[in-house]
Amino acid sequence: MTDPHDPKRLKALDERIASLKQAQAPKSSRGEEHFSQANMAWRMVIELVAGLLIGFGIGWGLDALLGTTPIFIVLMVGFGLAAGVKTMMRTAQTIQAEQEAEASKLNAQATASDDNAAQAADDERD
Repeated sequence: MTDPHDPKRLKALDERIASLKQAQAPKSSRGEEHFSQANMAWRMVIELVAGLLIGFGIGWGLDALLGTTPIFIVLMVGFGLAAGVKTMMRTAQTIQAEQEAEASKLNAQATASDDNAAQAADDERD
């Protein structure tokens, strides 16, 4: 039977407890993450509206310059909508890539802490 006050075992246990607490600790920047998501949502709305307004402005200018009916307004608003949607989709892909990278990082940290716990358990048996 081993000594219950073995310093190596106690140190390994302390490290294991600390790593588990750190892995399960709530993030203090949770409010900031929510704020960041709100910023991204507003950014996407602004991109869409900007595309529409720029298209409207160009169409109105062309109609005034050429003296035509509002055909260019309709065409350019359609192009502005398409450009705004394309920009929104690009932003959404960027956000998704960042979230996947963060998830894989957290997964790697959890795997590392599990490996450390298994190593500590093996050390205890020896």
